[in-house]
Amino acid sequence: MQLAELYQRRAFRLIDAPEIPAPGPGEIQVRVTAVGICGSDVHNFSEGGVGDTACVYPMVLGHEPAGTVSKIGPGVSGWSIGDAAVLEPALYCYHCEYCRTGHHNVCAGIRFLSTVGEPGFFREFVNLPAQNLLPLPPNLSPAEGTIVEPLAVALHSLALAAFRIGETAVVFGAGPIGLLTIASLKLSGVARLWAVEPVAARRELAASLGADAVIDPSQTDPVRQILADTGKRGVDVSFDCAAKQNTTNQCLYATRNAGRVVITGIASESFISLDANPMRRKELPVLTVRRSNHDSETALHLMAAEPRRFVPILTHTGPLTEVQGFFEQLEAYSGGAVKVVLTP
Repeated sequence: MQLAELYQRRAFRLIDAPEIPAPGPGEIQVRVTAVGICGSDVHNFSEGGVGDTACVYPMVLGHEPAGTVSKIGPGVSGWSIGDAAVLEPALYCYHCEYCRTGHHNVCAGIRFLSTVGEPGFFREFVNLPAQNLLPLPPNLSPAEGTIVEPLAVALHSLALAAFRIGETAVVFGAGPIGLLTIASLKLSGVARLWAVEPVAARRELAASLGADAVIDPSQTDPVRQILADTGKRGVDVSFDCAAKQNTTNQCLYATRNAGRVVITGIASESFISLDANPMRRKELPVLTVRRSNHDSETALHLMAAEPRRFVPILTHTGPLTEVQGFFEQLEAYSGGAVKVVLTP
């Protein structure tokens, strides 16, 4: 079995690993046919970790997968060899207080494939619990199926924000999560939507996916522009999908009194400075996003029903052997790369 290992900062290697064992009771063995590169993968590549969680090398990254059933373990029904599926990367304990209250995404015993000690999907085969497979609709390709995991994150952020039809919003950062947030807001009936993004190709995608106004922060002060556009009121909800260069504070300044601020992006620093004055004065709740929580099926239904709204984020597809070059492109924001899909 071939897999790609991140064996030191900014360096992948391809290795031939032993075949994995047959799937156990309740498990399915899947051949991974496509896996997207997530922003957190790029954090691991560029910074040697995600937030305060450092890499422990070697690591197998990748947690936005699709695949086909290759073997079926004892006690599994409803699946056949060759079936195409979207694969869930999170393994929950199901008995801690957080699982019992429906907060599976913060499970006390969570195992998330592609983190330290839990190999991800930059490999050919993996065994998963049967409940971690969702049937891939026939109108979606495996590459398109990889959008389900990040789309579920975007949908979870809208749910946390309690977003309502007719509200206004701004999205800082038009990477994959930001773009999917824009597309989801458009489907949710946003009245007016601003996108803030320094990379030209990503601004173009933001506009094509539904942003009513697109701001280049290197040329225009986004807060000043949004306040001018809203008669100094601000937007109802701000989504920080960048978490870079003071974007969280810009969300605080651009949001109306008693609005909501949602932080979806992952800051490179463990500690960030926030302006307490607008938070206090406006009574702003600041909500943080931890992956998704039972949003994958909704994401898959949306993908199957409205693929044209989400598929444009897929800009590059290539074999696993090109993993090093694709990560270098994403790190440098070069070549128009936004969402890259690898095919093991």
